[in-house]
Amino acid sequence: MLHMICGKIAAGKSTLGRRLADAPATVLISEDDWLSRLYKDEQKTVADYSRNSSRLREPMGAHIEALLKAGLSVVLDFPLNTPSTRKWARSLFEKAGVGHRMHFLDVPDDVCRARLHRRNAAGTHDFAANDAEFDEITSYFVAPSEQEGFETTIYRTDP
Repeated sequence: MLHMICGKIAAGKSTLGRRLADAPATVLISEDDWLSRLYKDEQKTVADYSRNSSRLREPMGAHIEALLKAGLSVVLDFPLNTPSTRKWARSLFEKAGVGHRMHFLDVPDDVCRARLHRRNAAGTHDFAANDAEFDEITSYFVAPSEQEGFETTIYRTDP
């Protein structure tokens, strides 16, 4: 099973991802963890993030497919917030021939922004986005639609 997560910045994607990964034979793959290790000094702007995220998807794709084909479930803690990133994720479970679940955190901007401020103050995240970056990142967000055909669970409160 491929578990995919969609939600705005600070919606609770990583928190949900860790919870889902508690299931037996389930591996969590976190984009933030990989980006912070591979490109730590190259993560200065939203454009840097976008470039590095794209760079990461290609090598991770084959790895994720291999894990799925080996019978493991994968929690993909990548922000699948645009149709193009969701298309990439779809290719993973389709190539592996496994089931999927899209977990959509439908959380209002004001709640996400407040969580982001708390997270930044706590220093618990590898990257701290400011309000302008929150607005820029959120401007790209496109909620998953029924037409995309994902098996979807929607969360409107804390996951």
